[in-house]
Amino acid sequence: MYQTQTALYVHLVWATWDRLPLLGDELRRRVYHAIGAKCQELGVQLLAIGGVEDHVHLLVCIPAALSVADLIRQVKGTSSHLATHQLAPGQFFKWQGAYGACSVSPRHLPQVCDYIARQRDHHAAGTLHPALEQQPPPPAATA
Repeated sequence: MYQTQTALYVHLVWATWDRLPLLGDELRRRVYHAIGAKCQELGVQLLAIGGVEDHVHLLVCIPAALSVADLIRQVKGTSSHLATHQLAPGQFFKWQGAYGACSVSPRHLPQVCDYIARQRDHHAAGTLHPALEQQPPPPAATA
């Protein structure tokens, strides 16, 4: 009997609304925990999570039956709901609607995990890797 086996590694990046620095230390820790819990619920293997005050990086292995769009919708929805209703009610919190996603080969997983784990260092030192920081620009202001 055959079983479907996949190894679909995806690096996801998304930002807070207008790239506002909304993810302070405590909120970021709790939002990351909620993202991890949602990943587990969806059968997604969470390999790395990190970021700074205005964006999140996530490296995951997704099951074949789950699309990247569905994963990001559920992860962003759960974490946003938690932030606005439990962690910081009455305070503004919102994710941008867009996100960046790219596949990662198994041989590059250690490097991408390390990069995500050291996000604060990379941003502070200006040693960003452009291919791993690709995310949508902030929404254009409307007149």
